[in-house]
Amino acid sequence: MAEPEKPLLIKRYASRRLYNTETSDYVTMEDIAGFIRDGREVQIVDLKSGDDLTRQYLLQIVAEHESKGESVLPINVLTDLVRSYTTHATSAVPQFLAASFEMFRDSQSKWLENVNSMNPMAKSFEAMQAQQEAFLKAMSGRMAGTGPDTPGQEDESEDLDAIKRQVAELQQKLAKLEK
Repeated sequence: MAEPEKPLLIKRYASRRLYNTETSDYVTMEDIAGFIRDGREVQIVDLKSGDDLTRQYLLQIVAEHESKGESVLPINVLTDLVRSYTTHATSAVPQFLAASFEMFRDSQSKWLENVNSMNPMAKSFEAMQAQQEAFLKAMSGRMAGTGPDTPGQEDESEDLDAIKRQVAELQQKLAKLEK
């Protein structure tokens, strides 16, 4: 079992193939994106030089998703990122972005906790509502009476009469065939 705090090590071979050291198989960029979406930290290392390539691959994953129309980053944010590389503000941008995403993750997890805490109440409310509807149906059926004047029962008795006629006709046909 893999340790959750330890990043998943992906090795890049000279052929540019990516190798998952945990499962001993080759992976694609989309597989890596899936690991990250599942909450897994990933580290991509060049096998020969030992260079950490994680940043380049993550940027490539973002670029591929952006080019497919799955835009997450507005143009003004991308422009500001490019601008930050050419100004003296580059030292503040990474900390700002990291803090912003940390706050986003925290608020998202708190929101999920609130939704999950309300979920049992919603289920019990739905169960109560279903019980009330069943009770009302049962009560309205008893109050309406059980005689043949009840509209639903009239249709049922007509259907039953039709079935009886069909059975009688089939019995007559069988009797003729036996002769």
